[in-house]
Amino acid sequence: MSTTTTALEEQYAELKAMGLSLDLTRGKPSPAQLDLSNALLSLPGVDNYRDGTGTDLRNYGGPDGLPELRAIFGELHHIPTAQLLAYGNASLQIMYDSTVHALLHGVARGETPWRDVEGISFICPVPGYDRHFAVLEALGIRMIPVPNLGERLDLDTIRDLVASDASIRGMWIVPMYANPTGATLTVDEAEALAGMQTAAPDFRLYWDNAYSVHHLTDDEPETLDILGMAARAGHPDRPFVFASTAKMTFPGAGVAFFGSSPANIEWMKRHTAAQTIGPDKINQLRHLRFFGDAEGVRAHMRRHRPIIASRFSLALDILERRLNGVATWTHPLGGYFISLEVPPGTAAAAIALAGEAGVAVTPAGSAFPYRVDPLDSNIRIAPSFPTLEDLGTALEALCTCVLLAVERNTETPA
Repeated sequence: MSTTTTALEEQYAELKAMGLSLDLTRGKPSPAQLDLSNALLSLPGVDNYRDGTGTDLRNYGGPDGLPELRAIFGELHHIPTAQLLAYGNASLQIMYDSTVHALLHGVARGETPWRDVEGISFICPVPGYDRHFAVLEALGIRMIPVPNLGERLDLDTIRDLVASDASIRGMWIVPMYANPTGATLTVDEAEALAGMQTAAPDFRLYWDNAYSVHHLTDDEPETLDILGMAARAGHPDRPFVFASTAKMTFPGAGVAFFGSSPANIEWMKRHTAAQTIGPDKINQLRHLRFFGDAEGVRAHMRRHRPIIASRFSLALDILERRLNGVATWTHPLGGYFISLEVPPGTAAAAIALAGEAGVAVTPAGSAFPYRVDPLDSNIRIAPSFPTLEDLGTALEALCTCVLLAVERNTETPA
């Protein structure tokens, strides 16, 4: 055993003796961020339960959601109000439901229910969002991982796949500050996805605007107008756009949105009509009163920024100090995650070591379909939730575990 390994083993033993219980697994807003939205708890008020037209929102009806709130989020996402629906708190549920509707009934202007497509599959850029992959796995849809080229999509491979394989009916994409890499699509990439030729005539682009206003710097790029791009390319029905207030206000009590072409909106409304008479319009009114307008959303997210940016700054400083020359990592300008790439064959071991020392890290392989990271090298870090002190302790511990895993892997005979 080398001197380096001995020192790391001693550091690790000290870590285990600390009795830590820390969590880096999920991108949750911190309590300080949640406190920014506490005014919601007293809204809309006892006598303030009508929308702009005077409709009593305590009752049934309004399946499309509040027009005023849809207008705000339509402005933020370049979607006409009539082409944006407002639902309950979870955009993930809308993603799941829309996929089930497609499987059972087919999509707007589609030729057949997706369940009748032999070997139905989706393109999944990796590393990607584990919840997206969970939807497909739960519904028996085959996933085709396509590794990113640095922070860019492998467009050549994606184009070739969708052009040659009619079983490919969809593709996941987080266009801004992707989970877990933090990468943001360029206009050229978005236009390529909107205009590419596909063997399946009813191919759908699952466009998840989860982090569209979650900036970490003063630079606040606008969301891409994917509906406009797709319409100009002759594929107006291609994008399904998802968004929510989950990491803006309260994740458990927010509002989710679905935007698309007029044909897709009518399709969605027809199928959700069998599920519900209307969403929680009181909660939607609460958010409308809280934000006021699109600029109110932007101003609110600027209050989030220093809280979460301080955590990212600390995390990146620790990674630079402890793992420079050993691993690489992303430097996101927004979103909720850092993607850490450790030497191949060491991610699972490092995560296991961290778990044994009381630091929970997202399970190895989570950013890949079926939880299989071919290189066993990716670790997703979620720095948003812990206090700065706990975050520092957790990341110092994780770095020690990475170094120990690498050292053990180096010394293991081939």
